[in-house]
Amino acid sequence: MYRKLSLFTRANYARNEPRSSSERLLRHLSTAVERLGLSNPNEHRVDDDSSHTSSADINPRAGFNGNEVSVRTQQSQSSWSRNLNSNSDYWTSSDYNRNGWHSGNNEVEETLGEFDSYCENYLLKKALESMESLENMGHVVDLPRLLRLVRLCGEEHLSLEDNLLREAKVSLQGKIRAWAHHSDANYLKYYTDLVIEEFDAFCRQGNVKKALYTMDTLASLSHPVDLARLMRLAKLCGEVEASQEAKFVHGKIISLGCGLDVSSYHVLIEMYSNCGMMNEASSVFEEMREKTLETWCVMIRCLAKNGLGEDAIDMFTRFKKNQGNKPDGGLFRGVFYACGLLGDVDEGLLHFVSMSKDYGIVPTMEDYVSVVEMLALPGLLDEALAFVERMPMEPNVDVWETLMNLSRVHGDLELGDRCAEIVEELDPTRLNQQARDGYLPVKASDVEKASLKKRSGIHGLGRISNSRTHEYRAGDTNLPENDELLQILRNLRTHMVERGYVCQTKLALHDVDEESKENALLAHSERIAFARALLNTPPRNQFTIMKNLRVCIDCHNAFKIMADIVGRPVIMRDAKRFHHLKDGACSCKDYW
Repeated sequence: MYRKLSLFTRANYARNEPRSSSERLLRHLSTAVERLGLSNPNEHRVDDDSSHTSSADINPRAGFNGNEVSVRTQQSQSSWSRNLNSNSDYWTSSDYNRNGWHSGNNEVEETLGEFDSYCENYLLKKALESMESLENMGHVVDLPRLLRLVRLCGEEHLSLEDNLLREAKVSLQGKIRAWAHHSDANYLKYYTDLVIEEFDAFCRQGNVKKALYTMDTLASLSHPVDLARLMRLAKLCGEVEASQEAKFVHGKIISLGCGLDVSSYHVLIEMYSNCGMMNEASSVFEEMREKTLETWCVMIRCLAKNGLGEDAIDMFTRFKKNQGNKPDGGLFRGVFYACGLLGDVDEGLLHFVSMSKDYGIVPTMEDYVSVVEMLALPGLLDEALAFVERMPMEPNVDVWETLMNLSRVHGDLELGDRCAEIVEELDPTRLNQQARDGYLPVKASDVEKASLKKRSGIHGLGRISNSRTHEYRAGDTNLPENDELLQILRNLRTHMVERGYVCQTKLALHDVDEESKENALLAHSERIAFARALLNTPPRNQFTIMKNLRVCIDCHNAFKIMADIVGRPVIMRDAKRFHHLKDGACSCKDYW
């Protein structure tokens, strides 16, 4: 019957629409036999039950491997980029129509070529339209193309609206899940391994955003990311200060349901701390059943780094109250740093004496460096120099370099130059040309961190958390809502003046009148970001603003008052530290 039906000319057979179910069945059988292409060895074929191979023998790049259809594929490639970025290497033999059979349609092949070209040129909207056209033709887009398309959705600067992009991602992940459900295990593992390799590559590059997109793709392929990779990504989120992404990764870690060791908890605490989210960091600390000496040290340093010096000292007091706890030098160094930020050097010196008197800890050179930093941080440079001169051991280059840098921070150039001469004498390699010329040297670690932030794909010059990335520049007048933002800032300035705010126009260096200087300060990038946050975040919610430079004194003073006027807790992260602004005060105690 198959052979006879296949002899019918399809055009003649299709002239009369079958009326009965038996006629419809015969028509479907005839069409099926024709599309099987028994005379064409390059098209799909009906497998003989007696010749089925085991799943281990199936080509890992084969498509649907059920009992009825086996798929011929191109030779496998060894590289993810060759599979997903080269048009010629795409697996293209899954050309099924709605009934599950190969189309053999020139129009389909032409549209596939257009699809590949659009993907290669990052034309996401066109690629999505091509995929829709293919589906309307009855063509099921193959898994490699879906993976390439979902990867394209994670690229920056796409001209697709947010809601359409979200819909596209959801749709693509659903299609990938369908493939994962129906595909052979070896075939699925092949592409899953490639996506895992891509995830690892993004983590090595520091690209958090693309790593997260890749993690979603792995979930669609029924392959959750393992704990070790999630912890690596959590550390990366902290390094680039990606607050919302940090919460997402933490949720994924919790969903694994496996117990965390102490070091993993430390990564989470530091992740949240680096993002300025100390409430979340404290929650992780409190849920730890086992706390080591290092745990307390990490928590004290994180509190101090976020400007919460009093909380850091309270944490140290809490540690000492626990029976059997004995601090070490590292814990005391965290306390010295906290006391320096608070400006409470008297308490810090009492703790320094307590090291040897109460706990028998002999101070090391590293401890002396910490005390010098504690004294010099709030500007007590004479006291810091006197401490160095009274040291029972010869101060090393680290001591003098610390005093040199902090002297220059506070404008004591004479002391800074004296320290620089000593540093030059002890270790000439410590000073670059910047330091010799009297400037604060740029640390290699700071340069690498700035580079990592750029690669992360998370934020630019200014960022409002809980929202899409926004970038602002001082004096930018090209924003569509520019007039509205400036009006908000002018209204705020009126209320600020009533509370005693005086604009420090000396910071505006242009030779213009006072009013022009005030307007120039009003248009600083962080203030524009503040106004935008008021418009785009829910009332009474906290928001975070990131800045690539140190915040100026006038903006810092203005932010304290503005945050109090609008009744919002605000976190501002400049090039050096976090500023937690609430109730008219800042966590930095006006020193940064």
